[in-house]
Amino acid sequence: MSPFTGSAVPTPHWRHLRVDLADGVATVTLARPDKLNALTFGAYADLRDLLAELSRTRSVRALVLAGEGRGFCSGGDVEEIIGATLSLDTAELLDFNRMTGQVVRAVRECPFPVIAAVHGVAAGAGAVLALAADFRVADPSARFAFLFTRVGLSGGDMGAAYLLPRVVGLGHATRLLMLGEQVRAPEAERIGLISELTDEGRADQAAHALARRLADGPALAHAQTKALLTAELDMPLAASVELDAATQALLMNGEDYAEFHAAFTGKRPPKWRGR
Repeated sequence: MSPFTGSAVPTPHWRHLRVDLADGVATVTLARPDKLNALTFGAYADLRDLLAELSRTRSVRALVLAGEGRGFCSGGDVEEIIGATLSLDTAELLDFNRMTGQVVRAVRECPFPVIAAVHGVAAGAGAVLALAADFRVADPSARFAFLFTRVGLSGGDMGAAYLLPRVVGLGHATRLLMLGEQVRAPEAERIGLISELTDEGRADQAAHALARRLADGPALAHAQTKALLTAELDMPLAASVELDAATQALLMNGEDYAEFHAAFTGKRPPKWRGR
């Protein structure tokens, strides 16, 4: 994402999220614990706009997405979204659904790794947010449920039908999206939906430890790896290896590649600059 901005200034306060920045790591917390962090129109819009802002700063090297209280995110708020959408016309509904998809695209396209720290419920849109992350770190209380067919909608919401088969395979994805079945942490780990299963109550701590490890590493290499993983999902092999070659040629001309060699020959740890 381009770092160039127009007249807009950075947002000083986000009404629907809690945002903390510390030494290259952003922590974004869904903070409606009384509602199991159910999403509202404003929360979706804030996530979309926040990820765009953070992508332009070049100071964020990893992001942790977490939920406050008893769970990660219970999905769209039943009254504030599901109830409200019943009174919207088709054009307004299309705008809303495009916005939710823009959030998922922003998670996938931002130039830094995103780690979802999952405990308790991750349901509906909450499950898709976790799915869109690069890593899902979860404790044994975590349970995922793609509930869209349970409310009479397509299971392919917010890009779920694109992403989930690529993470867990078509068979598991068909079952989860068609039936809306709940998947608890042990099975989620078995089918590859969870990247790391932690001890009880340790998901946030483990997610931040991973974020720290990533933030201390070669940020440009991480950004390009993420971009290639997304871009090459639908490419033929010939196009993929050509894109890999062009990317490596660019990175081989970067400062971090030269720094690795200098550190190796100097028998010291590399000092990554993300350039």
